[in-house]
Amino acid sequence: MKNITISCFPNAKALPLWIARDKGFFASRNLVAHLHETESSKIQREKLMSGDVQIVQSAVDNALSLIADGHDVFIFMGGENGMNDFMVQPEITGLADLRGRSIVVDSPHTAYALLVRKMLKREGLVYEQDYRFNPVGNASHRLAAMLASKDAAGGVLNPPYTAQAKQAGLKSLGRLVDYLGPYQAGGGFARRSWAQAHPDALEGFIAAYVEALRWIAKPAHAEEIEAMLASRLELSPEIAKATRADLLEPGFGFTPDAKLDMQGMESVLETRAETEGEDPHLTDRAAYIDESYYKRALATFGAA
Repeated sequence: MKNITISCFPNAKALPLWIARDKGFFASRNLVAHLHETESSKIQREKLMSGDVQIVQSAVDNALSLIADGHDVFIFMGGENGMNDFMVQPEITGLADLRGRSIVVDSPHTAYALLVRKMLKREGLVYEQDYRFNPVGNASHRLAAMLASKDAAGGVLNPPYTAQAKQAGLKSLGRLVDYLGPYQAGGGFARRSWAQAHPDALEGFIAAYVEALRWIAKPAHAEEIEAMLASRLELSPEIAKATRADLLEPGFGFTPDAKLDMQGMESVLETRAETEGEDPHLTDRAAYIDESYYKRALATFGAA
């Protein structure tokens, strides 16, 4: 059995990892999977590069940030488009109302923070001039900050925190994909040197993850999934039910078989170039996107 440590955020998007571990999908592929549920993307990136974590299932823009810094990281599969709502305080009626306000983020220079910058730029708001970012960490911390202080005017939230925010009186100004179109948010990435040394482990991880997604999609498992979400994330039955619906909503929830959306990847790259500037490390897509492990993993049990 091969030990691997996978980093993810402690939210509902970790469900396939919980399922793959609890249902024996990892074990059936000779893997002992340990989950590192991170407080922030900064910690996640640091642990990947230190070798404490071998695989990350998180926003692929974090992989691009590492690649831009010259690290041997590559993206091997997709996952979802982020399932993100832009949540705000109840008195805010539109994006223009965020002028002069603070927006809570995980990291100011990666992933969803860059999408917020792009979205607000279209509204005529300039980053660090018309609004400011307050980096507080993952979505649970962003929700807590918004509930604790009106100064935290807005933030990007995903399941289950979206439903919890609405229940607490916050409101959504819309989903990020509605503002900005397709986006490859969550995906799998690893260090290329590790993948080359352990191809069976990476392909086993991918196959187990895909098997978990197929299990989650079956209506017969709805009650078990909702019970798991309620238990793991300390949710009410109502929030757990709403969260499962978000996770399975076509075009918004988990991507079938975690297939990488190349149009969504182009959007990630365009967003990074627009907000952080062009980077020569990101010009050659083939240098850091490699779906060969994914294709071999899917071939082990055929099409859905």
